[in-house]
Amino acid sequence: LRGIHHQTLLRKLGLLPVNKVTLKKKGVNKPRRAEGRRVEKSTHVEDKWVKNGEGIEKVLSLFARGGAIGIVELSDTGEPSFTELSRVRTHRTQDKSGLFRWYNDYLLPESLGGRVVTVRLHGNDEDAARGFNRTENVRVIPPSDPDFKALYARRNDAESINRAIDDSMWLSRAHSVGHARQHLNLIGYALMVNSLALLEQRQRAAPLAA
Repeated sequence: LRGIHHQTLLRKLGLLPVNKVTLKKKGVNKPRRAEGRRVEKSTHVEDKWVKNGEGIEKVLSLFARGGAIGIVELSDTGEPSFTELSRVRTHRTQDKSGLFRWYNDYLLPESLGGRVVTVRLHGNDEDAARGFNRTENVRVIPPSDPDFKALYARRNDAESINRAIDDSMWLSRAHSVGHARQHLNLIGYALMVNSLALLEQRQRAAPLAA
């Protein structure tokens, strides 16, 4: 999924997609040199005013790397070092227009006050004005997040079900016309698959119980 797909899922449908960010440079299977390694996409996201541990306000620049939000600090040698911020909360609100707004709360390190900073996850007119595709670079739950592995693991099951649905379409034609009817078809198909799986599981468990 690309940024435009994530924007539609988040903003219009209110759904939370779990997907990786496209790499800036794909690595090789057995890299022999640094140029053969995978390179994550990174970019500046936004600036926020925060109070450090001494209560002094300063501008904090937030960056995204591989979909994760973090800060960049310079080492003694001048090399930039990315530090990912811990996600503590994801929240969604719905506008009167029916569109959804998504935000993540992140915990800042003690050196920056140890407070929580909120980052918008969906794109808006401000992003468009500066040519920034937020949903292309920022993920609600990036691969480095502790919850990503368990959620992303469901993708194989979803791909298998999607393939079965595709195979059931005669000449690749949809079973119905219009997204509302197709949505109903998908829900019905999912209920059927789950019901059959539950039935088979109970039938296998019955002899063991006896």
